[in-house]
Formats: sequence, structure tokens, C-alpha cells
Amino acid sequence: MSLHFQCIQLLDELEQVLNDHALWQTTPPSAERLASTEPFAVDTLACHEWLQWIFVPKMRALIDAGQTLPRNFEISPYVEEAMKEQAGHREVVAVVVRIDSLFADQ
Repeated sequence: MSLHFQCIQLLDELEQVLNDHALWQTTPPSAERLASTEPFAVDTLACHEWLQWIFVPKMRALIDAGQTLPRNFEISPYVEEAMKEQAGHREVVAVVVRIDSLFADQ
């Protein structure tokens, strides 16, 4: 199974888990909030918003364009810390850990 296909499956799963816990939004944040230059947009977005509006779309855009996917990144520590008080955090972190693992040592 290709890396791109595995990534699509995990992104779909992440979207579903966020949706299952009422963390998937129908209205995007303002352009100003999305334009943050801070890592994970910590100054303007909640973690689940960053996942939905920045991480997932950027990964899907790379896949759709047939681009090389990033390697050796780890977002699960941030997600785990940022979402520790939210409902569904364990399920979200579990998917993100699998995403991290997919790109480890690529």
C-alpha cells in the first residue's frame, strides 16, 4: 500500500474522530486567524482547528498534487498536550501517533 494511500486513510480517520467528538467545524476561522506564523498556529487556533484547517488540508494538497510528503515529523506531543482536557483527546492522539509513525524514518 502506498504512503499516499495510507496517509489518506489516516487523514480520513482523523477527520472522523474529530467529527465524532464534535470537534470538526463547519465554519472556517477568519483569514487572520489562519494566517498565524506561529508553530501550530498556537496564538490563534485551538489544536483541533489547526488539525482541521491547516494540517489536513496541507497534507491532502500535497497528496493531490503528487508531491513528496514530509518526513520525520512528530505532531503527537503537541496534540496530546494541547487537547488533554478535551473530550475525545485519546482517540485523536491515537490517530495522530499513527500519522507520526507513518512518516518516521521515511
